[in-house]
Amino acid sequence: MAKNTSKPQDNEDILFQEINEELKKEKLANFWKKYGLLAIIMIIAGLTFAVSYESIVAWRNKRAQSWADTYAYAYNLQYQGEYDKSISVFRDMAEKNDGIYRDLARLQAANILFMQNKNADAEKELQAFINDEDSNKNLRDMAVIKLASYKLDEAPAEEINSLLDPLIAEDGKWVNSARELKAMLAIREHKLEEAKSLYEQLLGSPTLQANFKNRVQDMLTVLNDALNSK
Repeated sequence: MAKNTSKPQDNEDILFQEINEELKKEKLANFWKKYGLLAIIMIIAGLTFAVSYESIVAWRNKRAQSWADTYAYAYNLQYQGEYDKSISVFRDMAEKNDGIYRDLARLQAANILFMQNKNADAEKELQAFINDEDSNKNLRDMAVIKLASYKLDEAPAEEINSLLDPLIAEDGKWVNSARELKAMLAIREHKLEEAKSLYEQLLGSPTLQANFKNRVQDMLTVLNDALNSK
């Protein structure tokens, strides 16, 4: 089974949506800190701490913008094929930042390792990210899906299931992707009835996207033909 078949197309779209959502939240928070609280400070301008508080807000916003610029710089290095330089900047960000940019930098470092065909190192990076309970929960779940998809070809079934089962039990944003990977694992293990059951569960999901649904229906057709031909 080729690796690109083990990475649902929806995952990349959901990832970009997830990152955009997190960045929007951070920008909104920064906006409120700069303007919302500043308006309150202006009302109570007579208090002596007003100037110092405004200075702290400005420092925080400047710091956030600096990390955004650094991330864009590292990503541009990656785009230009300067992988070693790019990963060095991302790792430096991960060490010095404790917010969303830290988590994004760690994930992007793993992506670069995959691009360099350093899969073992990339998987180690993802596993460390998954084990870090201080990392962003949604990005951590996305990392689980990504790691499971890369392990799908060769890793023991028990290892892959240990990654996916908690996401399915949680029934969160990534449950459909986790079920699809488990179905593909079942096919790899020649457990066609189990795969069929998982795809049928997917088809009944109220959150299943249209293009995802078409793929599930196609797989069910193939599985039914395979089972009927036995």
